[in-house]
Parts: sequence; C-alpha cells; structure tokens
Amino acid sequence: MATDHVFNPEALEGSQPETRPEEAPYENSLRPTHLGDFIGQERVVQDLTLAIQAAKGRGEPTDHILFSGPPGLGKTSLSRILATEMGARLHATSGPALERPKDLVGLLTHIERGDVLFIDEIHRIPTTVEEYLYSAMEDFSVDITLDTGPNARLITLPVKPFTLVGATTREGLLSAPFRARFGLFERLDPYPSEQLMRIIQRAARLLELEIEESAAAYLAERSRGTPRIAGRFLRRARDLVQVGGKPCLDFATAQETLDRLGVDENGLEEMDRRILQCLANQGGGPVAIKTIGAVVGETDDTLQDVYEPHLLRCGYLKKTARGRMLTPMGAKLVGFQFPS
Repeated sequence: MATDHVFNPEALEGSQPETRPEEAPYENSLRPTHLGDFIGQERVVQDLTLAIQAAKGRGEPTDHILFSGPPGLGKTSLSRILATEMGARLHATSGPALERPKDLVGLLTHIERGDVLFIDEIHRIPTTVEEYLYSAMEDFSVDITLDTGPNARLITLPVKPFTLVGATTREGLLSAPFRARFGLFERLDPYPSEQLMRIIQRAARLLELEIEESAAAYLAERSRGTPRIAGRFLRRARDLVQVGGKPCLDFATAQETLDRLGVDENGLEEMDRRILQCLANQGGGPVAIKTIGAVVGETDDTLQDVYEPHLLRCGYLKKTARGRMLTPMGAKLVGFQFPS
C-alpha cells in the first residue's frame, strides 16, 4: 500500500489559495504588472531589477527569494511582477494548503523551466513538506517513497529549474536550514504617506475615478502605511461617490468614508481602541498577548501581525518581557492616568 508520499496529480487541485470575492476585482485590475509601475520599496525594486537582468543574461532562473514584512505591503504583487519580467508562469499556493508532501510534489511536477512558485505564509508549511523543498531548491529533484515494508523503493523525481518565492509575516518562525536556502532576502517596510498618496491616485485613475489631492492625502495618512488598506478605503469612498451622484471624490467624502468605517482622526480603528482600552483597564499593563486576545475577541497572530505594528510605530504601546504596556501617548489617547 502506498504511503502519503506517493505522487498524486490530483493533489494540485485545491492547492491554489482562494481570493476573497470582494477583493478579487481590485487585486486583479489594480496590481502593478511591471517593476516600473511599482511605487515605493525602492531598495527592494533595485535588488529585483539587478537580479532579473543578471538571470536573463545567464539564461537561468533567479535565485530563490524570501519576502518578509507585515501584511498588505506588496509581497504577492512583487511575485507576480517577477514572473512577468522573467516571462515565466506563476504557480501560487500557501503554506497551510501544502498539508502533505504529495501536495508539494503535485505542484513541482507541473513546473516548467524558469517558472516561479509563490508560497504565501511560507512559515506555516509543515516540517515534512519543508524537508522535501530542501532538495527541490538545491538539487532540483525530489525523492519519493513508493510502497512500504519489503516492497518499498525510492524514486528520484527530477524537477525543472525554478524560482521559489516565499512570503512571510513571521520570518522568525522559519527554520535556519530552510531560510539559508534562499538567495535573496527582502524586507518590505510600511509606506510613507506620500507614496501611499501616489498609490491611491494611480488606483483612482485605473478605476476612472476623479479624486481631489486633499482627499487622496487624507486617505493616505490614515492607511497605516499599507497599500491594501488604502485600496480598501478607496473602494468604499468610490461607493459613496457613486451612490451620492458626486462628480469626484472630494475631501468631505473621504472624511465621511472613514467615519463610516470607524477610523478616527489618529488613524485608529475600533479594534485598535479596544486594545488600548484593555490595557487601560488593566492599569496600563503589562498584559499578556493571550489576555488581550481573550478580552478583545481576536487571535494572537492577528493581534501581532495586523494591529500591534501600527500601535508600536505610533508609540501608543510598547512590548516588554512581561507583556504589553501603554505608553504615555497611548494613555492620553484613551484618557488613562498612570498611578503616581
């Protein structure tokens, strides 16, 4: 009887990550398709440009690339751009979708020379699957065990040279041997408001939506340094413009949009305020992340990946060895006074 490691072509089915229906039109139509269209992350773009030019000159795939950073900064977009610039196909999946080795083997056997395999949330790949990637990344081959017991035999399956692009929000969770097999390490940082404003204006042009400069600046300043959030704000503002029959997206409409979404003048959403209020109710902290998650009704990973980075950058809370604590700025925001 064959083990779970036996190659199964059907494993490829369902390995592609699902895109949320409400985001699909935006993601497909507004993503930049070339490095020249990508706004921000200048150092990363320069590194990729050099790597692509060198690989094309040698007629080889680029080195394996690891993108890290908070969600929504463009890791998936850069992977798509890499495939486009290299004239290759993009095979996209995610760490949780690769539950067993045969899921990975199903993907690798469909790869042509020079193709790009993109794995989102790569830190969530099971250890057994990760070990199969070692030989695929270095030797472009995979060892498959057929049958069990006395009839067991090992087959080496060749894999055509490809580029693995991994995206992670938790680089520290990658094992050292796995991380060492990547040739390029690129960290994406939050965008300044000026770049987000340009991203919003570009997206508005693609949506054939006229937008005032003041409105674009207002949305950018409250987008937490994240293009994905800026795009969400723009889509909601466009709905207001359309329903209200307005000629353009003006400053007042931008304000109304964020008011409806619960975003205050400090760029904080409802969950941000609940986190700060939780710390205030506990005397300013320190409070364990699991306790905060239980109070606000959110998972630890979401708190650490989505909400905490913005609150830390703004100086509203700080992380200590014993837990999270309010800063004087955060205390002032929620009307809390530290005991003398």
